[in-house]
Amino acid sequence: MKKILTLVLASVLGGVIALSTYTFILDDNQAITLEESNEQPTFLNTNYTTKTSNLFAAETTDFTVAAENTIHSVVHVKNTALVSGSPTLQDLFYGRQSRPRAQVGTGSGVIISPDGYIITNNHVIAGSEKISITLNDNRIYEAQLIGTDEKTDIALLKIDAEDDLPAIEFGDSDTAEIGEWVLAVGNPFNLTSTVTAGIISAKSRDLSGTNSQSFIQTDAAVNPGNSGGALVNSQGQLIGINTAISSQTGSYIGYSFAVPSNIAKKVIQDIIEYGDVQEGVLGISILNRNSKEAFEKGINEIEGVYVSEVEDKSGAKKAGIQNGDIIKKLDNVEINKFTDLSGYLKTKRPNDVVNVEILRDNELKSIPVKLSKSDIMSVEFLDMELRNLPSKFMKQTNIKEGVVVQSNKNMFLYTKLGIRPGYIITGINDMPIKTIQDISEFIEKYGNNAQDNIGKLSFYDTNLERKEVIFK
Repeated sequence: MKKILTLVLASVLGGVIALSTYTFILDDNQAITLEESNEQPTFLNTNYTTKTSNLFAAETTDFTVAAENTIHSVVHVKNTALVSGSPTLQDLFYGRQSRPRAQVGTGSGVIISPDGYIITNNHVIAGSEKISITLNDNRIYEAQLIGTDEKTDIALLKIDAEDDLPAIEFGDSDTAEIGEWVLAVGNPFNLTSTVTAGIISAKSRDLSGTNSQSFIQTDAAVNPGNSGGALVNSQGQLIGINTAISSQTGSYIGYSFAVPSNIAKKVIQDIIEYGDVQEGVLGISILNRNSKEAFEKGINEIEGVYVSEVEDKSGAKKAGIQNGDIIKKLDNVEINKFTDLSGYLKTKRPNDVVNVEILRDNELKSIPVKLSKSDIMSVEFLDMELRNLPSKFMKQTNIKEGVVVQSNKNMFLYTKLGIRPGYIITGINDMPIKTIQDISEFIEKYGNNAQDNIGKLSFYDTNLERKEVIFK
């Protein structure tokens, strides 16, 4: 037993001496020598900045500042329209017309100037008889409709308040980047402003399939009543007007879309200054990268826009743009697809000069182009959009004159005559229609009574069969 106790005491004493010695050496030298090695660790090249690191941005961005700078600029918009009610049994029995009833629609809007100009969506106020605005402090005003643009879904309203209103600051939507944090601010249920957060998921989105739209796509939650509200960056600057959601149920399911602020700003400036939107065009036709011809040419995977045709008398033609050029940039904006190009041009007016960077024969060139008026390429007539015949089409067919129907919203011409996109109008009455200039002259001659003065219409259908209709 004594031997065992002696052994335990010896072990404890040895441990104490070893620990004391280790502590003494460490305190005296304050250093530990490690075995040297010539092997070096391999590092990946990374560049973390506040702009490119979303995790860093999420931790450092103060969303309360952006929200505070925005919520008082976002308003509730109520649209009252008169619609025809469904006829009752008594109406049918006595042959009475059903009485119109008031239908109320709601949305959001954004104050853009201290004197009361408000921007919203065209679809929010479409068909309105009366528009009322509720501010974030619950004051209510009746609004005047200044103007609208159906193509971009933008409308401009005006209210007269007793004092200056909290206007939002415009940001530059062209510099907004995918992955950047944004806030969606709306007033959907007249419960004062509501804020949701997300990131920019994509840019230059087109939901129509016609390359006529150029939305900013975000994953910030947006519901129908948010239409016309503000999409803002982390500084609280307006970079978009919330417009649409992608949903089969009518509720938010993950993506929403906004009109870029640069487009919206230009539209309202045109409405104020000119009364309508001034469209500047390059004067080119492009080759769809998914078309059979694009695959045959091997350009279906190019980054840029392939010029298939240049309009006569256009700014592009005068500047020297050629068929086969690939547009890579407009000014400093990269062009990867047609919606990039069309979206940027929507911020420009006729006679503006745009630097077009093209790729020709494997060489990059920068060509300044003065934008033309849109009527050199198309004209609106009887709710149809008409364009000159492409020269390539004229070479492939025996049809050398006429104007092609680009779109048709005239239900009479569509249902009675079947006129649809692809039809070619060649004559009105006894007047040959060779180009859209002839259509413009007919409109100038008859003005708003143009349709009443059409006695005969000559055209080709999509099978290129010639037809003629006489109106009695």
